[in-house]
Amino acid sequence: MIWRSLRTRLTLLVTAAVALAIAISAGACFMIVRGQLYDQVDRDLKHKGDLPWLVKNCLPAPETPGPYGPPQSTQIIYSDGRPTCYLGSALKITQEDLDIASRGGGPHFHNGLAEDGTPMRIMTANVGPGSAVMDARPMGHLQDTLRNVALLLGFVSALGVLGAATAGLLIARTALRPVGRLTRAVEHIAQTEDLDTRIPVTGNDEIARLSSSFNAMTTALAGSRERQKQLVADAGHELRTPLTTLRTNIDLLLRSEQTGRSLDPDAKKRLLTNVKAQFAELSTLVADLLQLARGDTEHEPHVELPFHEVVTAAVERARLRGAEVVSDLRPWYVVGSATSLERAVLNLIDNAAKFSPGGQVEVSLSHGRLSVRDHGPGLPEEELPHVFERFWRSPSARGLPGSGLGLAIVAQAVAEAGGEVRLANAPGGGAIATMDLPGTLMRNSESDKSR
Repeated sequence: MIWRSLRTRLTLLVTAAVALAIAISAGACFMIVRGQLYDQVDRDLKHKGDLPWLVKNCLPAPETPGPYGPPQSTQIIYSDGRPTCYLGSALKITQEDLDIASRGGGPHFHNGLAEDGTPMRIMTANVGPGSAVMDARPMGHLQDTLRNVALLLGFVSALGVLGAATAGLLIARTALRPVGRLTRAVEHIAQTEDLDTRIPVTGNDEIARLSSSFNAMTTALAGSRERQKQLVADAGHELRTPLTTLRTNIDLLLRSEQTGRSLDPDAKKRLLTNVKAQFAELSTLVADLLQLARGDTEHEPHVELPFHEVVTAAVERARLRGAEVVSDLRPWYVVGSATSLERAVLNLIDNAAKFSPGGQVEVSLSHGRLSVRDHGPGLPEEELPHVFERFWRSPSARGLPGSGLGLAIVAQAVAEAGGEVRLANAPGGGAIATMDLPGTLMRNSESDKSR
């Protein structure tokens, strides 16, 4: 498992990268030193003179022989295979050396061997028709030097790799320390479900931004869980009343049947009507809870739609429910969900009709602003900021039917469509709700044609 940790992988990557760089540098240094040493030997061989003194005894001497200090091994070779004469160790002759004696050319430098197997650095040069001279020096000292250089470079490379591994480990520990804190925080949250855990944020680098994002995520999750708890608690509180009433009424009906004492027909009718009303209230409450619980996770795809037609459909449904609605609607096209927006408009109209029984509800739509006004008593100013909260109900409306979720559903639907909704007291009495939705006076296709 340790090899799978990010710290170990980062250390290994840093070590491998530095080791590769050191190996390339050491190899390049070795090749440069080797080349320089060989060049030095070759220059020494080349600068010994034009002809060695040994040539005087094997070939006619030239008119002006140059100065010469004999190398450690000198040998004359002939292209016709005659016996050679040499000074020092005899050298092994290759076909390439005979070719130089035959065709001329040189000097040619190469590695070779003496007859006794000693490694030699050889220079072969033509010195006359069918003959060449081979000057050589032993390679033992040079090879020892190269071996020492290789050992030194290997030792330095090993130290470099060890230092790289140490530096990589320190870098990994330092760089990943914030990641370690983040990991421990995540593990702590996973084990304890404590969403109040926060990670200290220092600096403005990627790790700091990751820590800030994590803190924002846990804050959002904590808020979501708190809202979920509040929703469950509020739902339980709201469900308790109709369930208690239903149970009481049903108990009365069962006791009447069990004791054999029939209820008064009028009382029984009122009791059954009350049971039916409680069932209807309970169904509405459950439907509203499901609508709010879906939130942003489940909703219809947003498409371009005529909002004025959506409002017209909501107005017709409100009239079927007995509301007196007067409408003045102008064309407006928005992008959203027709079902959600229609329900939001219907909730605004139902809310207005509930607070102005027998009065008209005025609905108007112009340039993206929908206004729904009633002629009821209005609301106290201190209650206006709470009207769109879930399960909030004005003290004056506690005796009226409803769950306190209608306006919360309106706020959610409008937010999904990118708009805003407000509720205020209207001049002259009553309340007015305004819904602003972004859109256009014509469909996009129609506006394109008009262009």
